[in-house]
Amino acid sequence: MASTTTMKLALFSVLTLLSFHAVVSVTPLHVQHPLDPLTKEEFLAVQTIVQNKYPISKNKLAFHYIGLDDPEKDHVLRYETHPTLVSIPRKSFVVAIINSQTHEILIDLRIRSIVSDNIHNGYGFPILSVDEQSLAIELPLKYPPFIDSVKKRGLNLSEIVCSSFTMGWFGEEKNVRTVRLDCFMKESTVNIYVRPITGITIVADLDLMKIVEYHDRDIEAVPTAENTEYQVSKQSPPFGPKQHSLTSHQPQGPGFQIEGHSVSWANWKFHIGFDVRAGIVISLASIYDLEKHKSRRVLYKGYISELFVPYQDPTEEFYFKTFFDSGEFGFGLSTVSLIPNRDCPPHAQFIDTYIHSANGTPILLKNAICVFEQYGNIMWRHTENGIPNESIEESRTEVNLIVRTIVTVGNYDNVIDWEFKASGSIKPAIALSGILEIKGTNIKHKDEIKEDLHGKLVSANSIGIYHDHFYIYYLDFDIDGTQNSFEKTSLKTVRIKDGSSKRKSYWTTETQTAKTESDAKITIGLAPAELVVVNPNIKTAVGNEVGYRLIPAIPAHPLLTEDDYPQIRGAFTNYNVWVTAYNRTEKWAGGLYVDHSRGDDTLAVWTKQNREIVNKDIVMWHVVGIHHVPAQEDFPIMPLLSTSFELRPTNFFERNPVLKTLSPRDVAWPGCSN
Repeated sequence: MASTTTMKLALFSVLTLLSFHAVVSVTPLHVQHPLDPLTKEEFLAVQTIVQNKYPISKNKLAFHYIGLDDPEKDHVLRYETHPTLVSIPRKSFVVAIINSQTHEILIDLRIRSIVSDNIHNGYGFPILSVDEQSLAIELPLKYPPFIDSVKKRGLNLSEIVCSSFTMGWFGEEKNVRTVRLDCFMKESTVNIYVRPITGITIVADLDLMKIVEYHDRDIEAVPTAENTEYQVSKQSPPFGPKQHSLTSHQPQGPGFQIEGHSVSWANWKFHIGFDVRAGIVISLASIYDLEKHKSRRVLYKGYISELFVPYQDPTEEFYFKTFFDSGEFGFGLSTVSLIPNRDCPPHAQFIDTYIHSANGTPILLKNAICVFEQYGNIMWRHTENGIPNESIEESRTEVNLIVRTIVTVGNYDNVIDWEFKASGSIKPAIALSGILEIKGTNIKHKDEIKEDLHGKLVSANSIGIYHDHFYIYYLDFDIDGTQNSFEKTSLKTVRIKDGSSKRKSYWTTETQTAKTESDAKITIGLAPAELVVVNPNIKTAVGNEVGYRLIPAIPAHPLLTEDDYPQIRGAFTNYNVWVTAYNRTEKWAGGLYVDHSRGDDTLAVWTKQNREIVNKDIVMWHVVGIHHVPAQEDFPIMPLLSTSFELRPTNFFERNPVLKTLSPRDVAWPGCSN
């Protein structure tokens, strides 16, 4: 620990890090990679090209998605091998609503022209734009029936803010772009979500931009603002518990390099992309094998395909709150700027990117992603006391690389990490913070509860509603190549009946290779099993197939019935693991058009094809879930609630790949003692 009284020169570990804030531009002087996110200039080109065909003076035009059209995978892999010899055209895929029709437009950015322009005639609508939501939430404040309801409740209209909520689908025949509008009090606190105005139903039509349905049912107390303020500038002492400061220093500089969007660190190389729907995208992750003297591909692409958040209150107030945060609001559009020294440590480097407005104008998103090394864990160790007259202690410090972004959709903040380990593992992690979805009530104490509240009383007049968070990851493994298989190794109990051992039982393994997509639908937790993606064409020196296994998070399974409308739309959560044959167009587990969708274009529907997946290019989909029963400690703002899983090498290397990895050297640091 640092000492103010002893000024001895002590050894202070290299995991001390000098505080600095390095911003990495999203458009450095480098050759553009085929998977780089769209640049400002490319967004502007898309805007111009579409507006030239549909002049805004004559057409009602709104851009709901502008993204990179994924290049053909084999082209990208050839580019990786021969970047100077392979040229891949940059294309953009656009979803725009033009004169109330949804257009899918493919644009060749190289020749600045439209390749195709098709109208979507099916169910569902694209991502809501921030612009239209901003207009919609102002509607109640000028709507006479709402103003009367406010007066009836004795509330101050100038202290009210509203928010938009997608409505899902519950069997309606109509296919109309509508949202529910809920309103909150901002008086005396910015923590608006804990102060809902209960008992009012407001439905707005986004195309007409008007309120089309209004009901004032009953009056419940608006929860108090007392003890709900989270801004430190508005809080009063006493503060605590106290946390001590840490000075940090990397005398050799960071151990990673960022060139454009390509990252190299230790034995890893990968690409960081960004999409207005998916948010952060990790691609082309390969690891250098010291024994084979070459880089070996592990993951072609990984990202969160969808987040399903169904609330468990079936009443008029809440039944529709079954959100699909990626497909309805956009993970990329909802990504927030990271706060240096708070969201990321002092030695982090930051990457900026661009998103777009409804009129297609690019918007700079500063500090969208941070990259940093994390110290303090153990890589491996052993103390050997079994050899007479010898005491052997060996331990290696673990240094990991973290790629982080934060997505804030309404009341919840999703901290999204991709952690890379020198031992070969990749650990995607999610940490939730933010504010509970609160329902107002006249109840102030648990003793007053006479019926199911569909949640927990977390404060007086405040019910935290039960809900789930189901994240589904898209994981396109390429284990030493594109031809992979999926194996399930079950752990089986064997009973000894012939008296050959003093034991009565033991367990062994039984491995099955999934032949089709139906074989690879896995519910985790029913029985112990190892789930591994292998390359059956490459074996280790002792004959094992090289592979990576999934070490899942604590499994969470959907509790809604499969015929319930939200679960039909979120049927991709019916299993914890799915494996599909690679298809460039199958990107979004909940479908391309999720708002008001009907579940006819989901992962659950695609896998009915039951395609072969043996020795094929395959994609794993992994559902990571949290059943959230709110508690008082989650109120008024929630400490991080985390979950993660690991993609771990399994017979991929000949032996421990970090056997000869040295710990970072210690450095002399004045004013410290051991």
